[in-house]
Amino acid sequence: MIELAFHKNEQGLLPAIVQDHASGEVLMLAFINQLAWEKTLETGKAHYWSRSRNQLWLKGESSGHVQLIREILVDCDSDTVIYKVEQLGGAACHTGYRSCFYQRVENGVLQPVFKEKVFEPEQVYGTK
Repeated sequence: MIELAFHKNEQGLLPAIVQDHASGEVLMLAFINQLAWEKTLETGKAHYWSRSRNQLWLKGESSGHVQLIREILVDCDSDTVIYKVEQLGGAACHTGYRSCFYQRVENGVLQPVFKEKVFEPEQVYGTK
């Protein structure tokens, strides 16, 4: 098993930067713990640790927008990873946009980068 430096953070969490494997577009930032790391390596599907729910999270478990791992990069300190993924379903963000980074700062105001959502969250998750 590849050892990452989970001990560097008192919660045992490390950042995982997620990129589209073909385009390099940054899709999201999430956190992994030892269990999420092991499940990702075991299944080839991106698993994370949900800080809000305090539980293991298979990306796309509810929405079907699973992330298939195509490559993993580990930084020099073994405390950050980049997952290069194939994003099934077209959207990484729970708000319905392709990327969680769907806004940019323009003249001190947030403006959408993408005009169209891939899906409506209410239809996928049943809530707002």
